[in-house]
Amino acid sequence: MAATNPAGYFAIVLNAHLPYVVHHGTWPHGMEWLHEAAAESYLPLLRVLANLERDGIAANFNINLSPILLEQLAHPFFRAEFPNYAARKITAAREDEAFFLQADDAPMAETARFWGRFFSTALDDFNALGGDIVQGFRHFNDAGLIEILTSAATHGYLPLLGTDASLRAQIRTGVETHIRHFGAPPRGIWLPECGYRPAGLWSYPVLDSGGIEPQPASLRIGVEQALEECGLQYFVVDTHLVEECQRSFYHTYTIDSASHTRSATVVFARDPHTGVQVWSSDSGYPADPNYLDFHKRRFPGGHRYWKVTGSNVALGDRLIYCPQQASERVHEHAAHFASLIYRTLQPSFNGSTPPVLCAPFDADLFGHWWFEGAQWLEAVVRAIHARAAHGQAGSIATTTCSRHLDRAQPAEPIALHEGSWGTGGSHRVWMNQETTWIYTHIYPAELYVCEVATAGKWRSSPMALRIVQQLCRELLLLESSDWQSLIATGAARDYAETRFATHNQLFLELKAIWQAFEAADALDLNQANRLAEVELQDSIFPQIDPAHWATASLEPVVKSPNPQTSQRQSP
Repeated sequence: MAATNPAGYFAIVLNAHLPYVVHHGTWPHGMEWLHEAAAESYLPLLRVLANLERDGIAANFNINLSPILLEQLAHPFFRAEFPNYAARKITAAREDEAFFLQADDAPMAETARFWGRFFSTALDDFNALGGDIVQGFRHFNDAGLIEILTSAATHGYLPLLGTDASLRAQIRTGVETHIRHFGAPPRGIWLPECGYRPAGLWSYPVLDSGGIEPQPASLRIGVEQALEECGLQYFVVDTHLVEECQRSFYHTYTIDSASHTRSATVVFARDPHTGVQVWSSDSGYPADPNYLDFHKRRFPGGHRYWKVTGSNVALGDRLIYCPQQASERVHEHAAHFASLIYRTLQPSFNGSTPPVLCAPFDADLFGHWWFEGAQWLEAVVRAIHARAAHGQAGSIATTTCSRHLDRAQPAEPIALHEGSWGTGGSHRVWMNQETTWIYTHIYPAELYVCEVATAGKWRSSPMALRIVQQLCRELLLLESSDWQSLIATGAARDYAETRFATHNQLFLELKAIWQAFEAADALDLNQANRLAEVELQDSIFPQIDPAHWATASLEPVVKSPNPQTSQRQSP
């Protein structure tokens, strides 16, 4: 089978996303997250793409750069602060080296030099881009070497949003942000947390804060309808949603929707066999004893000097990291992974349509959580390319999702249930006993913005528009799925609770400012100054359109709802 006619395809999908942290803390939570991700994941990924481009190899990665991440990477504050962060890391590496040399510890001193080189390279790459990481990715997208997807504006968990207007606004704002940064509309979207919900009767799972009666249920559109309205052609779902339909993971499907005729939006299914090799911290590649341990750091600089050593080895007993040994394991694991893709697809080679294996991962796994991950990605692409270039029988090829859609017709439609790639395949990570209180504030905020957007007074003057635009921004930040995730996992619970409370308070402040404006058609000086302060702090989505929240897009309310008939999963 020649390289021009592969027997199957491999589509890796990388989800790059971080919650909005600009002007909201530095360390240990806040801007440090963004700086670490840029230095350890995004810039290394751009280096991988440049290496492959230099050698005439198309990576064909599918990369979601979430809209809120794009806003942060393009933000003047991040672009000004990242060089300072890199300089601090370089200085810390030099100080560590001096300390280890004085202690006559040559191996540790060499690892300190390694960190100095690593962050010097990151700084050089950043400066070579003129501080514009987004444009770095755009280069490879425009060259056809990768495909950049969009996502919901602030990574809101779509199945649990309370109105169709909020669902549509998250998606439409995301698409508009993508176009602003990349000059063309996206064809695909990363559904946050792979969260999907079909059309049907939907009941509010909680009362509003301070409420005694539930909001009435409503007939809701399916997620795919909101995507279709924006021209989005595909998304990825977790394994179990396709498995429940007793379908192959290695073909694409349209959705047989209850709300309208069959959707034109196409679904790719997450492959379960390859995923565990990368995700598992116990048996996957990142658990290899030679790879850099993520958890153990030396302070004050925060550099890591130890390798995994073993799953049962205490932190205090971990051995010194050797980059050369880790590099050797990278190539062994890449060869194993390429072979695994082939073996997984092989039973489907003789079908009428070449199979496609879709492997979605969080992008910060590569380089940040798994330090050698970016090198591994490059090695995997090279291993696949080498086999195809030699014309070996049964060769496979990397592909973007859009190219696969262009070459292969989807299989028969399927009716998807709702679900996610979270624990248990359900909504429990985002709606549970620890996070229910969040939705008691989100739902009334969503309804209020719908009411304001529909009334239309925000169109009356530039000041009116400014107030309501900022009200919409704070609602989007309230809806971010990150706050629930950080609470449920315990990763940064205090920070997440504080952030949600902050945005809720800002929303209520802006609501009061808007009500004052409605009454007087003007703001006093204190109100105007406060609006300007909030705009400066949460300066995202500069062209945000309140019309996205107008109730013209909502389905009619259903009276006397029966919660037992709702398709929404229980927490």
